[in-house]
Amino acid sequence: MARKNQQTKQITNRRARHDYELGDSLLVGIELTGPEVKNLRLGHGQLRGAYVTVKDHELFLINATINGTSGAPMSEAEQTRTRKLLAKRREIDKLIEQKQQGKTIVPLEMLVSGRYIKVRISVGKGKKRYDKRQTLKARDQSRQINRALKP
Repeated sequence: MARKNQQTKQITNRRARHDYELGDSLLVGIELTGPEVKNLRLGHGQLRGAYVTVKDHELFLINATINGTSGAPMSEAEQTRTRKLLAKRREIDKLIEQKQQGKTIVPLEMLVSGRYIKVRISVGKGKKRYDKRQTLKARDQSRQINRALKP
């Protein structure tokens, strides 16, 4: 059987890097239903405002939106339901330990490639407003320097 040309699609959380100082990332699986898989393959997902919580030594993705299409309709409750994340016990224990230190587990992106749909998560510490301003200021200064150096 011939393989189809497989392209990796990404659904990213662009606000995560702006709102959090992120550490190492971790790639985990996600438990989905049939219509959710179909809609994610079509690119109808969103991670804005989503976060990961730990309940009974299991990871759950909360507030991630998967919009329905005419081919695979979904009700409002199904679109933002809580979804279980699949990771190894050691990885979950490390995340729990960091969460107890006051950090947040943030989903960075959903990767749709081949038969698998994975979620890249990272542990981060929330930035204060002045930290965000400093980051923007440093980015603007580096842009200006690069423009000045460019002939």
